[in-house]
Amino acid sequence: MTSTAAPRTYRIHPAWWVAAVTFLALVGAAAFRAVPGVLIEPLRAEFGWSLTTISAAVAVNMALFGLTAPFAAALMERFGIRRVVVAALLLTAAGSGLTVFMTASWQLVLLWGVAVGLGTGSMALALVATVTGRWFVARRGLVSGILTAGSATGQLVFLPVVAWTDATWGWRAASLGTTAAALAVVPLVLWLLRDRPRDAGVAPYGGTAADDVDPVRSGAARTAVRGLVSAVRSVPFWLLAGGFFICGLSTNGLVQPHFIPAAHDHGMPVTTAAGLLAVVGVFDIAGTVLSGWLTDRTDPRVLLLAYYGLRGLSLFALPALFGPDLHVSMVAFIVFYGLDWVATVPPTLALCREFFGARAPVVFGWVFASHQLGAAVAAFGGGVIRDVTGSYDPAWLMAGALCIAAAVMSFLIPRRPPAAGTALPTDREEAAAAQAHG
Repeated sequence: MTSTAAPRTYRIHPAWWVAAVTFLALVGAAAFRAVPGVLIEPLRAEFGWSLTTISAAVAVNMALFGLTAPFAAALMERFGIRRVVVAALLLTAAGSGLTVFMTASWQLVLLWGVAVGLGTGSMALALVATVTGRWFVARRGLVSGILTAGSATGQLVFLPVVAWTDATWGWRAASLGTTAAALAVVPLVLWLLRDRPRDAGVAPYGGTAADDVDPVRSGAARTAVRGLVSAVRSVPFWLLAGGFFICGLSTNGLVQPHFIPAAHDHGMPVTTAAGLLAVVGVFDIAGTVLSGWLTDRTDPRVLLLAYYGLRGLSLFALPALFGPDLHVSMVAFIVFYGLDWVATVPPTLALCREFFGARAPVVFGWVFASHQLGAAVAAFGGGVIRDVTGSYDPAWLMAGALCIAAAVMSFLIPRRPPAAGTALPTDREEAAAAQAHG
């Protein structure tokens, strides 16, 4: 039941502290995701593994990162945000730290792929959807943009640090450093992260006590599966999931792990290429926050059309930009790709809320799962294309064409939710949640 006690008064609303520590948790967990792209070459040199073998571990990581998301959203409903985030950070740290002892490729898949994939996937964008849905009524688009930037930027800003650490002390020191980054956030999560506004004696930011809906206690797996079964009957779900599949393919799956090896193929130093991806992370903050601001004021379909279309055109131009020296044209590509990197997330999340109401966090978890499946396909496929053809150029051109297709899919998303359909809740608890959310 919603508490009838008078809300407490705070100088700074607790929602902003929750958002701040969530941002740090996402950055800390994302630190390890900066490692694979930098360490592909050191691992090939030390162990003699092929690019296809290493890419397979990265693909498992990205697939589990996405497939965990809908179940993580349901686990947060069942056990609370704080418990899930702490467990996820510890699992991520363990997977990162134990890599220093690996001697075989299956251990790379187990640690990089399985452990870190499950740990980081238990937070990721499912955490963004849950925190913004529980703690914010006003400024949801803006906050979702800021938190999304934390997840993506952490992967990229750590790149030059990881590259420098690897060059100075070796790849094992780099892995241990990212372990420390994840562990450093745990005390802050235990101290500041609260599961719901009622725990701090307040209403959600910009809302009332009625917006603080009781959690659904129907079981994590069942909640996740029911969310998927409901969503797959809806055309908007397939359009959003298809576009996000291509989004993951063209960012986390292709550019993040393979940009540095591709630049190295053309004679660019690894540290320089890592620095360029770090610049992507810096501009990603501005682009994602701006996208969140625009999502509060603009039709999200129009934003997705522009984001995917422009991304596709930039990928068509990328093969001609590589070279041993850094030119203005490559810098321009990096700046644009940073602004566009995860700008797709706030409008996609807004459309999930529009069509799926109280189930939006779980449904968005499945949409995000499609994002990471696309990333897994590109992470593995990019390595195979490079091993077979000796060049990454076909991969860039194929990704560009798919981005144009994603722009068309965004244009086809209906303007209004269906009058009657599967977006409606199917049990009394979710009906109450939907009613409270208006």
